[in-house]
Amino acid sequence: MAVDKGANQSVEKAISVLESFASGEPMRVGDVARAAGIGQSTASRLLATLEAGGLVERDAQTTLYFLGSELLTLAGIAINQNRVHRVGRQIAQGLAGKLGLGVNLALLRGAELIYLCNFEGPLSPKSHTLMGQRVPLHATSIGKSTLVGTSRDSRHALLPELVGYTEATITTHETLDREVALIARRGYATEVEEFVLGRASVAAPILDQSGRIVAAVSISGPRSTIDLETREAELGRIVIETADRISSGLGYQGPAG
Repeated sequence: MAVDKGANQSVEKAISVLESFASGEPMRVGDVARAAGIGQSTASRLLATLEAGGLVERDAQTTLYFLGSELLTLAGIAINQNRVHRVGRQIAQGLAGKLGLGVNLALLRGAELIYLCNFEGPLSPKSHTLMGQRVPLHATSIGKSTLVGTSRDSRHALLPELVGYTEATITTHETLDREVALIARRGYATEVEEFVLGRASVAAPILDQSGRIVAAVSISGPRSTIDLETREAELGRIVIETADRISSGLGYQGPAG
């Protein structure tokens, strides 16, 4: 049992080391140790092991560590095995081409969403991909759309603190409760500069075969380009129809009865 416990602790520490790179920035051993909450010698030993397995790599000149190429293979396998990605990828890509705006798919995971894929139309270019990025539920349309599946009490337990990212971010539960009620009535969520300045979006939840919200799809772009002031109803209808297509592909057949 002692061996098992020690092995488990080593695995947990290795996971913490990998998660310390979530910011996307290369890191020194000391940085990794502080982020993972472990000693520097332990961090150095674990990094060496992970480097041997291709999970992290080190720049010979700067000695900075970054995530390794082996993770690309594992991430690719995980994404391609995901049913939401398999069903929704082509639908999202086609919609991005049709609208010229960004279309994003994200998977619900606890108090966050993880982007599975994003397609940028010519009217909504980005210099980076969102794949794998985590976003909060309360500050994005794609996140808020999934909250219609929660009760007020469960929402408060899931999101005890509402972090502000811009002046427009919802930071009180009273405001979030009203927002969720509005989303439930109209079927889609909106966001205007609540998470990233200059960006706006609309989103709708995706349901699995059992009717459980498991993901969401959003249409996004620069605030001036997406023009929610005049196009909200149109884009809201489109994103609901898109979410329904993906939900149907997952086996959802509508409310029982």
